[in-house]
Amino acid sequence: MRFIYWRVSVFIAAALVPIYWLYQAWIFALGPDPGKVLVDRLGLGTLVLLLITLAMTPLQRTTGWPGWIAVRRQLGLWCFTYVSLHMLGYGFFILGFDWAQLGVELVKRPYIIVGALGFLGLLSLAVTSNRYSQRRLGVRWKKLHRLSYLILGLGLLHMLWIVRADLKEWAIYATIGALLLLLRIPVIAGRIQRRRVKSGNVATKV
Repeated sequence: MRFIYWRVSVFIAAALVPIYWLYQAWIFALGPDPGKVLVDRLGLGTLVLLLITLAMTPLQRTTGWPGWIAVRRQLGLWCFTYVSLHMLGYGFFILGFDWAQLGVELVKRPYIIVGALGFLGLLSLAVTSNRYSQRRLGVRWKKLHRLSYLILGLGLLHMLWIVRADLKEWAIYATIGALLLLLRIPVIAGRIQRRRVKSGNVATKV
């Protein structure tokens, strides 16, 4: 398998983060409400992983190294894993699996609906991330996976609704997200690729 060490390194890095958070909770290092901290960190981790996943294509176009694309699917699945743990943590630590309370929460905190829509979007991408789905859906597969752009918007809106008092951190993630989407505009993406090819040709001649 190509890039096996790179793939394993990405897997270990993504797996160790929530394990470390659980360890912090175990030693009471997450403050008086560790459950809420875990839920918040898993939600933020989902957004970060989504941004990293979306960065793989621009990085490949810029550097020409196929290893970025080799781990893109794995990163996307880790993104879904994190959001699943985020939802599970919310159900356990916040609701106590009292689903009657969910209706009250939806009225008081409508950003939960936005987060749920983002979860459903990531679920559809995770389910169709395999090669069978690629063959089955054909050209529609790429159209479906462009949902990741909408999901990014939902994730940023979800976070904005939560951190309305302090927008500095949110602005950083929003700026990165906007830049990644800008780099996907065909004119800009084509220019980057042509520049890389031109640079490679010059280097070869030298």
